Amino acid sequence: MNKNISVVLLLLLAGGCSTQPQDEAYVPRMDPTRKVSEQDCSTPIIGDGNLMCRQVTEAERRAKLAAEERAARAKREAEERAARERLERERAEQLAREEAARKQRAAEEERLAAERRRLEAEAARKAEEERLRAEAEAARQAQEERERQERAEAEARARQLAEQQAREAAERECRRLAQERLEGRALLVNFVDNYGKVEENRGIAGEISEFLTKTGNAKSCPPA
Repeated sequence: MNKNISVVLLLLLAGGCSTQPQDEAYVPRMDPTRKVSEQDCSTPIIGDGNLMCRQVTEAERRAKLAAEERAARAKREAEERAARERLERERAEQLAREEAARKQRAAEEERLAAERRRLEAEAARKAEEERLRAEAEAARQAQEERERQERAEAEARARQLAEQQAREAAERECRRLAQERLEGRALLVNFVDNYGKVEENRGIAGEISEFLTKTGNAKSCPPA
């Protein structure tokens, strides 16, 4: 029975899909250039090349199923392994991206820290320069104030010396004049005493005596 089915299938495949009636006596020869597709007669037949139908044993069927299961398991394992590798690769790529981002953040933080240190150093340098300028200005002003005070003290000493010298000069002049007055009065007194009794000197002696009475003693000079 299986042999008859195989012959009918060969005739159908050789004749193609035409709906025209075929000559039952004509059986085309198998094309030797086409591949032979061996089929299991107990399963649906796949028309691919020359068909050769044979009876598959239970052991062959079990072996085929086992091979298919192994192939499916291997495919599944390969897919799972590929999925794991893909996840590991994606995880590694994510870690690499995170590490790159971390390094970039660290580099940016270091740049900002360096810039902050530079600005702090610049601010400290400017503050130090400003402090030195302030100290120099304070020293200059203190020096000017000392010089001004020294000039003022020198001027005050000069004024005091000039005033002292002027007072001493005035006292000397006063004493000189007083001495001259005393000497002149002594001369007048001596003239009156010695020469006032002479007749021709009596008039002038009287006037001298009257002058001496009016002027009295000379005033004393103030201390220098």
